[in-house]
Amino acid sequence: MSKKMYNKEQVVAGLVIFIALVSFPFWYNLGKAAPAPTLELTKEAKAAKVCVRPTEYMKAEHMQLLDVWRDTVVREGKRIYVNEAGKAFNMSLSNTCLDCHSNKAEFCDRCHNYASVDPYCYDCHIDNPKETK
Repeated sequence: MSKKMYNKEQVVAGLVIFIALVSFPFWYNLGKAAPAPTLELTKEAKAAKVCVRPTEYMKAEHMQLLDVWRDTVVREGKRIYVNEAGKAFNMSLSNTCLDCHSNKAEFCDRCHNYASVDPYCYDCHIDNPKETK
């Protein structure tokens, strides 16, 4: 029985084809990402002039802040959040955040859809609590 030797060129060609196929989705979509949505602030947000935290922090970390708020309210019974500037806020998605960012479809949903995330906030919180009162 003779052993069949693989040709070096065939191995290299196979590796090149494999790498091309595996990397195809990445280089095919290179540079085709949609731009991030621009958000318009409501009159209330413009009038407030300040958010609970700085804008860049809120863009990146708002879900972590809301999780901390939820745990603090539910587990410790504390409802007041004091930011770095010393301003106090009620820890409430419905009554603090949605006071300024009341248009969920134009503010929240645009970024969440862009990032392909489905937050569970609205499993419990209604979209616009002000309309039901």
